[in-house]
Amino acid sequence: MKRIFHIGIFCLAFFSGCVKEAAWENGHPVPVLLVVEGTLTDERKPHAVRLSLPMGNLNEIPVPVLNAQVILSNEDSVWYLEEDSLLPGYYMTKPYFIAQQGKTYTLQIFYGNEVFSAQAAMEPGALFSALTYRRNESNDLYHIDFVASAFSQESPAMWEVLVDWSGVPGYEQQDPSSCRARMLFYTLPTLDVSQIFAPSVEEISFPAGTVITERRYSLTAAHAEFIRELLLSTSWQGSLFPSANANVMGNISPGAIGFFGVCAVTEVSLVVTP
Repeated sequence: MKRIFHIGIFCLAFFSGCVKEAAWENGHPVPVLLVVEGTLTDERKPHAVRLSLPMGNLNEIPVPVLNAQVILSNEDSVWYLEEDSLLPGYYMTKPYFIAQQGKTYTLQIFYGNEVFSAQAAMEPGALFSALTYRRNESNDLYHIDFVASAFSQESPAMWEVLVDWSGVPGYEQQDPSSCRARMLFYTLPTLDVSQIFAPSVEEISFPAGTVITERRYSLTAAHAEFIRELLLSTSWQGSLFPSANANVMGNISPGAIGFFGVCAVTEVSLVVTP
């Protein structure tokens, strides 16, 4: 897979539905929906559920949803998430939370007079071969050459690649944020024409000595289908064979959009060598 996608898998700002409507500046309706973004993993860390409202204009900052009550549960435990005082709209688990294989997790959101819910379980994680990189033909920098196959009916996954060259000699004095990149790749159980002929994207170049962290997130069939529909409406648009815009179907109950998922994570790290 050689295409790099710089979008989050839960960018739901412009998805529509049959609820109350407000006018866009360009005349199109903006649905009044609750946007839910939440993924649990088997990593011991704080996990977040983000609640916001759809955006009415391109590049607009989502309006956070405040003062909601967010509850997670499985067959034998219940967790009450706390709203982050520094990140409005983010509702956090305790730092020691970890999702477990074999459990079904239920998300409940109480907001105003409404209750929204979703359920998800975890597919097993998997070991994998590390990505490969290649030296650029035009300079002494490198780029990602291959991460994983774009197609697998049996093992759909999301791949997060974190690239950091802020500690490489000659780059220490630069803004660290300019020496880091995050890339997302996907292995999906379908292969679409829009994906094959997707528009070209920016290629990230980095020097020898760069630290690369590659993380694989297991996906259920429903989670993979959600990502596919999201990509068809975003990154894969503008190709020679664009798809028609349509509602992206998540797993949140009516009145809300988005996806609540549970993923197993496996990780490898490597250093770029000449």
